[in-house]
Amino acid sequence: MNIENNINKPIKKKKTAAREWFDAILFAVIAATIIRIFTFEAYTIPTPSMERSLMVGDYLFVSKLSYGARLPMTPLAVPLVHNVIPIINTKSYFSSPQLPYYRLPGLGTIKNSDVVVFNYPMDNQMHPIDKTDNYIKRCVAIPNDTLEVRAGVVYINNKPLEAPKNVQMSYTIETDGTDFNEKALADLKIYAPIGDYMKDYGSDNRYVFLLNEENKEKIKTFANVKNITPNIDQKGSYDPNVFPFSQSYAWNKDHYGKLWIPKKDTKITLNTSNLPFYQRIIEVYEGNKLEIKGNDIYVNGVVATEYTFKMNYYFMMGDNRHNSLDSRF
Repeated sequence: MNIENNINKPIKKKKTAAREWFDAILFAVIAATIIRIFTFEAYTIPTPSMERSLMVGDYLFVSKLSYGARLPMTPLAVPLVHNVIPIINTKSYFSSPQLPYYRLPGLGTIKNSDVVVFNYPMDNQMHPIDKTDNYIKRCVAIPNDTLEVRAGVVYINNKPLEAPKNVQMSYTIETDGTDFNEKALADLKIYAPIGDYMKDYGSDNRYVFLLNEENKEKIKTFANVKNITPNIDQKGSYDPNVFPFSQSYAWNKDHYGKLWIPKKDTKITLNTSNLPFYQRIIEVYEGNKLEIKGNDIYVNGVVATEYTFKMNYYFMMGDNRHNSLDSRF
């Protein structure tokens, strides 16, 4: 009986080496994708906006568990790459279908001064929001905060926010005409090729440096340094590159606000004065049709004098305060 059963039982074919490799690679890709979505992901610092705290080229792992993993919104995409496939340099995803935003519960919430990796929001017309470029900044203001920058110092709810240890600002250095020793600058990690050091060619004795507090104090001790002055924009001078891009608000990178940061389920009075702050949120991020007719604001075809926010919002700044494309811009 046992012999007959063995004769009738189909013989399993042994997997070929190619099939075994395929199965192993497929399993590895699936496992890595799950880890990347739900637990942590590796990033490289691409720009100097966090310089001194995080340097260009630094590698770091970012926890998805801290604030809760966001589920993929663009499901049809090449795994383990972001928005461009390397070498062939073409986009790594299909724009449709798009799934709604959903974030799993996290171990905590974003707090003031947390360093956060996020998708660059102004790039949403080029890529779906979960496929826009990854940026890394420090969150200086959280929902329901009122932010202000006075002479380069960040205030939250009228109280100065403790500056990061390595926050960097631009300074003009006046010397006695003697050039700086390149080795001395290198010891302070100030290198001309990466743009931290720039001579003002209008004068033989003035230089512009991006310095943190420690380097500023050290450079003061140099024998050829006569004076060091922070390069702070004048209060009331309008910078058209600064949000909300309106001459009604004469703000610049060093004198900014006051700006209230929207909080989910909070209702505000909506008028033409505060609309520049919240128009993009209402239209782009919260998906409404907004029109202005005279002094009236229409949201989805209805006159709106109030608006209730659907999501929380955050204000980001780089530690390299004078060389950072952040929420001010």
